[in-house]
This record gives sequence, structure tokens and C-alpha cells, in this order.
Amino acid sequence: MKLVIKIAAIFCSAVSPMLTMRHAATAGESVGVQQILAPSKERGSNLAVTIWYPADDGGKPVTLGESAFFSGTDAMFEAPILRGRYPLILLSHGAGLGGTPQSMSWIATPLAKQGFIVAAPTHPGNTGANRSALETMKLWLRPADISATLDAVERQPPFADNLAAGRIGALGLSMGGNTALALAGARFDPTRIASYCDTDTFNPSLCGWVRQSGVDLHTMDIKPAGRDNADKRIEFVMAIDPAPVDVFQESTFSEISIPVKIVNLGRAEMIPQTALASGVAKAIPKGSYSTIQEASHYSMFGECKPDAVETAEAEEVGEPICSDGKGRSRRKIHKQLVNMAIEAFDQELKTDR
Repeated sequence: MKLVIKIAAIFCSAVSPMLTMRHAATAGESVGVQQILAPSKERGSNLAVTIWYPADDGGKPVTLGESAFFSGTDAMFEAPILRGRYPLILLSHGAGLGGTPQSMSWIATPLAKQGFIVAAPTHPGNTGANRSALETMKLWLRPADISATLDAVERQPPFADNLAAGRIGALGLSMGGNTALALAGARFDPTRIASYCDTDTFNPSLCGWVRQSGVDLHTMDIKPAGRDNADKRIEFVMAIDPAPVDVFQESTFSEISIPVKIVNLGRAEMIPQTALASGVAKAIPKGSYSTIQEASHYSMFGECKPDAVETAEAEEVGEPICSDGKGRSRRKIHKQLVNMAIEAFDQELKTDR
């Protein structure tokens, strides 16, 4: 996985506000979006949480995830929820340019259309102006953010009244995939995290940023890193290009009891070792594994605007953010990922077992 260094510096100027009001409503809009706050004892503050859900008529038209580079996705802000009982998907974002809940609207919106409530916290220190190399490497804090989000959604009207009891899953992209595996029961290896950036063997881009930021991982309080972050309320986990996947205690994968679906983007020889998770899937008793060979790690970003490549060059992003694999558009790759997610969560959260 490449965590973009230069992107961190330009993130605030490049990304539009979270909710961009549109001038005209779209007829037949069926996805609502709201923001709530989730108290976090561990963070000592409230987490900003974005929630997508099946909506009734009403609300204000908004576009989420739009930036100088990427097109956004439409929804209805504060629309009333459509009465019913819906499974809950807890969504964890990556770091860098994809480091906001709204950047994942391309997958959250169709999941809500399919009959899920989708809730995604902003992971502090991993996004925007608040981005920090030190906080980003405290990987064990992210699963706690998801658990705090679940606590809040289970109490927050109107969502609490419309949840399908016990039908809870987690979906993570990139570093969010790492978070999803931790929620399933994989435990981090404190020694691996502390020594992760001693060389560029594992993740040169991420570690280059860590060193450029003056961070010595050996000086972190690493004691909490090896704790059990599993949330027993979660019944199923899906991780897309989980990274870094090479910071876990390998023996703990075999202890995961829930179904886990892992998807890697790209051909096996092109997937960075820090994201390659075929071996992890084999080690998980109920693990399954798929690839989209025509994709790349950048395929998790939104659809690029026509002038996005030129804009990225002008902003000195330094990464091919609009580059996918050969032969398929990002729109088609997104459609396949969305269909894979819908099929997996339908099977695991909507089917009586």
C-alpha cells in the first residue's frame, strides 16, 4: 500500500466540504445521510459519524465525497428514515486521500439503497488537517472508534428503532481493512509495529512519511497495541486491500470465529506485500478470498474528474491516483466491488442461519 505523503499536505485545500448542497433536488432519491456524534472514552472526545440509510421523501439534496480530483455521490441530508428493520454495516476509511467517511460514499450509498444502515466514523489523526504520522500508526485506536460508533448508533434515534437486532457487519478499505480484521479478532504485534519503519522493507511510502514527520515508533506507548480489539457484536467482516496487513500476530488469524471476506485489488505480483492478504484469508477458519485483477489500490478512490490527472500534477500529488489496472474503467471496478459487498452482506446479515 502507498500512503501518499504529498497528499497529506494538500488534503485540506483539495477536498471540498463534506456535504456540498446541490441547487436542485433529484427525483426519486432513496438514500438519506445524517451526522451524529459518538462519545469515545479512549479518545477523550466525540467522534464525527456519517450515516447513510434507506430514506423516505424529504431532506435536502447533497453531494458527498466531491473534491478537486473526484466526483461525489448524491444523497438527501436529514431525510426521514424509511420505516423498517435494517442490518448495520460499520464502515472504516483509509488514510491519506481516502481518509474520510465521505470519500467512501461510492460504496456506502448503494449499500444503503440495498437496505442497510451504514455508519462511518472519522478516525482522529488519520484525516485532513488532523493527519498525524504518530496517530496514524496507533492502529489499535481505530477498532475502538468503530465500537464507539456502534454504541452510539444503537442508542441514537431514529436509527436505534430501525436496526435489525444482531445483524451487524464491518467493512474496511485499505487501513480500514486492517481495522476490520482487528474487529474480527486479529491482534496486532507490538514488536512489529514498533520496528515497522526501521527499514523500508515493509512499506517505503508510509515509513518515509513517518520518518519525514520525525516520528520514532520505538518511543510510542506500545503497551495497548497487543490487546484484543474484537467486538463480539459484529457477525461478519469484509476487508478490501487491508493494509498494513503485516503488523498482526499471525497466530491470531486462526482464532477468528466469524466469517471474513478479503478482496485484493490487482494481480498477485502487483499487490504490495503490505496489502497482500491471500495467506491471511487461508489462515482464517471461515475466510474467503477474491481479487479484481484489473484494479489497483487507487481504485478505492472516487471516480476521477476529467481534469483530475492535470490537477494532481499541478498540486504535486506524486501518485497515480486515477490509475487502475488495464482494460476496465474505475466505474466498472466500483460496480463490481459494490456488487461483491452487497452479495456478501446480504448473505451474512440478511439470511437466517
